[in-house]
Amino acid sequence: MLKLSGCACGIMNMPIIPLHLRGKKLLVNMDNYYKYEDVSVLDDANSALDSEAARLASLIYTHTSQDGTYASPIHGLYVNRYSQVEAADDVHTMFSPVICIAAQGNKRITVGKDAYEYSASRMYIAPVALPVAMKIMQASPQIPFLGIGLYLDPQRIASLLPMVFPNGLPEVRNRSACYVIEADLAMMNAAARLMACLSSPDDAQMLAPLVKDEIYIRILRSPIGVYVAETVLAESGMQQVAKAIDWLQNNFSQPLKVADLAELVHMSESSFREYFRSATAMSPLQYQKVLRLQEARRLMISSSIDATTASRRVGYLSDSQFSRDYSRFFGCPPTRDITRWRQDQQKLK
Repeated sequence: MLKLSGCACGIMNMPIIPLHLRGKKLLVNMDNYYKYEDVSVLDDANSALDSEAARLASLIYTHTSQDGTYASPIHGLYVNRYSQVEAADDVHTMFSPVICIAAQGNKRITVGKDAYEYSASRMYIAPVALPVAMKIMQASPQIPFLGIGLYLDPQRIASLLPMVFPNGLPEVRNRSACYVIEADLAMMNAAARLMACLSSPDDAQMLAPLVKDEIYIRILRSPIGVYVAETVLAESGMQQVAKAIDWLQNNFSQPLKVADLAELVHMSESSFREYFRSATAMSPLQYQKVLRLQEARRLMISSSIDATTASRRVGYLSDSQFSRDYSRFFGCPPTRDITRWRQDQQKLK
C-alpha cells in the first residue's frame, strides 16, 4: 500500500470512506493509508458498458467523414455525427418509427410538448411516425455526438412476435408517444456488431439482417417491447392509428374531418381520438397542422418560394391563420424565420 501525502491530521478519527472510481473502489482508512479493492459486479458491468459504447463510437466515427446524418449501405440503418451544439433553434423533421442509440454526447427530441433526452448507452424509441424537433445538447470537436438509428421494420417485427410473445401480448398501460431507456450491454454489443458489418459488403448483405433481427428481439423483450409490438399486431388499435398516420403523411394538405379518418381505419371516433393522442401526444388535427407547418418551412427553405405560395401548397386558405400558426410553432413569422435561418447558415459557413 502507498502512503497518502498531504492528509489532514483529523483523518485519524474518520471512518473508512469509499470513493468510487471507474473500475476500482478507493478505501481511505484510519491509518492514513489507501488501497484499491475490487469493485462490485455492478461497477464491472458499467465498465463493460462504457467500453462497448466507446467501441460503437469508434465505429461510427470511422464510417462518417464529417458532421451530418448519413444513410448506410445496410437497409434501415443511419448514423449521426455532430461536433458542436446546434444553434438556438431546434431542427424540425419527421421521424419514421425508429430505434436511436447514442454512443456519446447528448441529444434532445421534442414531441408535442414533451421533451426527451438521451445520451451515451441510452436509446430513444418511437413506435409510430412522429413530427419532432431535435437539438444536439452536448458535443464538441473533441467529443462529438455519435449515434445510430435503425428504422423499425413492421413486417420483420410482426414475424418475430410469435417467438417473443407466444401467449399473446400482455395488457398495455401508460402508453407514450416515445420512450427513452437504458441500453444494456447486449444491446450495445449488437449495435456495435451491426456497425462493424459496414466494413465488409458480404457482412452487410448476409450478417446485418441477422443482427437487425437480434436488435428487434431485444427491443421486444425490453420493458417497452409491448408498445412496439402492438403497432404491428393485426387489427390492433395501434396498428389502425399507424394506418391513419400514414394517410395523414400522404394527404396532409387535404381538409380533415376526424370522424372520416376514424371511419377510414374502422374505429369509432372516440376510440380513435384516444388511441391517436396516446400514440403521438397530439390530436389528429394538431398532427396535421405540424405536418403542414414543417412542409411549408421546408418549401420556403429549399425552393425559395414566398410564404403565401407555401401556405397554399400545404392546405392553408388564410394567410393570417398560417402566419399565426407558424409564429406559435417556430417562434416568429415565416419571412423573419427564413431570413434568420439563412443568416445562421452563413455564419456556420
